[in-house]
Amino acid sequence: MRRGLYLITPNEPDAQRLRERVRPLLPFAACLQYRNKTADPALRRVQAALLADDTRAAGVPFIVNDDARLAADVQADGVHLGEHDGPIADARAMLGAAAIIGVSCYDDLATARAAAEAGADYLAFGAFFTSSTKPNARRATPALLQQARRHGLPMVAIGGITPDNAPLLVDAGADLLAIVSGVFDAPDPVAAARAVHALFE
Repeated sequence: MRRGLYLITPNEPDAQRLRERVRPLLPFAACLQYRNKTADPALRRVQAALLADDTRAAGVPFIVNDDARLAADVQADGVHLGEHDGPIADARAMLGAAAIIGVSCYDDLATARAAAEAGADYLAFGAFFTSSTKPNARRATPALLQQARRHGLPMVAIGGITPDNAPLLVDAGADLLAIVSGVFDAPDPVAAARAVHALFE
């Protein structure tokens, strides 16, 4: 995976509106994750299919959050698995050997080790800062990224990241910065995405 901005979609109830919000940001994204915790299955299917088309045209890897079946249906590049989303092996069987499978490791090095041994393609840690998306999330420290480096996998940092606090995590070894509100809720989302992208140039 490329290093840079790991853009995650907000809970947007309108499919076309979500597409319009995402498209201008794709030039600055190393990858895009579709995540909508409030949508019903039909809307999730429509939104994911539209974003799959747009990311394919832009040459940006497309990841679906939590749902390997949906990822397969829209021919996404991969899936991101949380602690209750099933084994990596099941997702791999569904999506194929070339799929990108990422795993949430929260603040736990044992989870990271198990995920690496099971064939994860990247490890995600967080939350590093207070997050409006997940206000009660477990908290991780920058030192955790340095300790997890031994697994030799790309590391994703998530949780309350903005262009202002992002350099701390890049310095600690994060390969990708997963951001929702720090970009989409910024006064100028394109400028925010560009600023994060520039940290990796």
